[in-house]
Amino acid sequence: MPATPTTVDSTSRRLATGARFALLGIVVNALLAIGKITAGVIGNTYALIADGIESSLDIFGSLAIWFGLKVAAEPPDADHPYGHGKAEPVAAIIVSLVVLGAAIGLAVQSVREILTPHHAPAPFTLAVLVLVVVVKEVLFRKVLAAGQEIDSGAVETDAWHHRSDAITSIAAFIGISIALIGGPGWEPADDWAALFACVLIGYNGWHLLRKALHDVMDPAPAPEMQENVRAIAAAVPGVTALDRCLIRKSGLEYFVDLHVGVDPEMSVREGHRIAHAVRDAIREAHPAINEVLVHLEPDDELED
Repeated sequence: MPATPTTVDSTSRRLATGARFALLGIVVNALLAIGKITAGVIGNTYALIADGIESSLDIFGSLAIWFGLKVAAEPPDADHPYGHGKAEPVAAIIVSLVVLGAAIGLAVQSVREILTPHHAPAPFTLAVLVLVVVVKEVLFRKVLAAGQEIDSGAVETDAWHHRSDAITSIAAFIGISIALIGGPGWEPADDWAALFACVLIGYNGWHLLRKALHDVMDPAPAPEMQENVRAIAAAVPGVTALDRCLIRKSGLEYFVDLHVGVDPEMSVREGHRIAHAVRDAIREAHPAINEVLVHLEPDDELED
């Protein structure tokens, strides 16, 4: 039985919400990347240039998230009868790998800058970094809240990508401040700050990659959801027992495999009606559930 209009509409709205925040991230990252790289070149600080490069990579990350959500929103077809929901965690994996790659690349360049004598950074770059931190932190909070609301690992990954950008900016601020206060001989402080930021970015990238890999393997939801689904099914008239209840997440949607016990003497038609009632009740309570596969079994053969 295909997904109900309520389920389809709910999933479409959540995917559209995620796509809008991904587009917002693309625009913000593009503006910040231009501003930071320009200020870094003029202000003679590689920490700010590295921060700008990381923002440029964020554009690709947000674009990957946006594209993944768009693909996930495609309806089922002959080749993908269960839909395209896994495009969402796949996008999160791509972004995580980009974060890890950026951390390694920036770390290598930071070491080179440490070993290369250069002038002290310009004081005005500190004001640029303060603005960047504020913008990125606000964006992180909004995108993370949206990701948690629509239960999207990809959107949450994009949010933490914004937080990692804020972290690199804070590290750059500290490094530049040390270089300015310390005077001659302390010029590499901002490069050391960039190197430290790379470690934090790499850690975030690894953490996000583990979560994305977990999501792509059809994980089970929180135990509370399974308990609620069982309670809903048990309350349907005609259901006399419950057996196995398996729930898996695929993209933004959930799929339920439920075994219910009924009177072994009832007609096939009555059993069919009960199965539909169970399915409809669960879907109504949980719009994110795409399908409920109900198996009817004689209740005298079930232990519970």
